[in-house]
Amino acid sequence: MHCPFCGAQDTRVTDSRLVVDGDQVRRRRQCSACGERFTTYETAELIMPRVVKADGSRESFDERKLRAGMLRALEKRPVSAEAIEAAIERIRQQLRARGEREIEARDIGEAVMRALERLDQVAYIRFASVYRRFQDIDEFRAEIDRLAEEPHSETSDGEPGR
Repeated sequence: MHCPFCGAQDTRVTDSRLVVDGDQVRRRRQCSACGERFTTYETAELIMPRVVKADGSRESFDERKLRAGMLRALEKRPVSAEAIEAAIERIRQQLRARGEREIEARDIGEAVMRALERLDQVAYIRFASVYRRFQDIDEFRAEIDRLAEEPHSETSDGEPGR
């Protein structure tokens, strides 16, 4: 780390502490040349994979699109904002954990469907009907029947699934 005062390259860390819920490290440093002290902050740069769309085009991952799609499905449903944000963060972590530079858009859609199924089954059906392009009432009925046969899971906020 260069000294911001004299430009020397030889600086030493005198103190390190975690800050901001452990997402950042604060380091106190001292320049060996001029003796000045300064503080630096270190944060991990986590890059999301690029999204490969159905037509083969590629675009940057956009958390706003993810949130908008989930909020549209969850509109007027009894799901807390905290539960929604936690689900979005879990999806982001799952995508990053794959360690891939690119991810298919359908994989993101499937992750959203799994999250919505746990949060609210009505929202899940709303999203699935658009995502899977249900053509008639029989496709709705088949998906509802499948949900009805599964044991109710608990949502991320500890409440029974709907």
